[in-house]
Amino acid sequence: MRCFAVAMACVALAGGAWAECSPDRVELRGDWGTARFTVEVADDPDERALGLMHRESMPSSAGMIFIYEAPQRVHFWMENTLIPLDMIFMDETGTVQRVYENAIPLDRTPIPGGDDILAVLEINGGLAAQIGISEGSELRHPGLPQEVAAWSCAEE
Repeated sequence: MRCFAVAMACVALAGGAWAECSPDRVELRGDWGTARFTVEVADDPDERALGLMHRESMPSSAGMIFIYEAPQRVHFWMENTLIPLDMIFMDETGTVQRVYENAIPLDRTPIPGGDDILAVLEINGGLAAQIGISEGSELRHPGLPQEVAAWSCAEE
């Protein structure tokens, strides 16, 4: 119940006036409303390889966004990752293509994200469902190509 209350606070906070896009924040929207997460950016091979490994906890309003140089087929796994995570896979427009919920800590089984994935957002396990994030939801972040973004940083 506490986790649900925190998730709803995250959605409620996002409902106010939007600040400009920032590298340390992602915003998501859908028919469920809007949400905002403070993120670390993993946009080079070393950062993407390390990800959220070895962390014992993460604030509920936090996450990590993995951004690739070009859309591609991606697979993730949970080796050395100690907390359950939701993985949200987006195409180059920032449109959610797949949500994988509650990835099992320390599991080495590959988690396929699909083809033509440009970015992946990892948040605490269970939050995507609690908030309502699903296929078709849209994410905005300045690291995505703004000229094709479904929800660009220029929009309010």
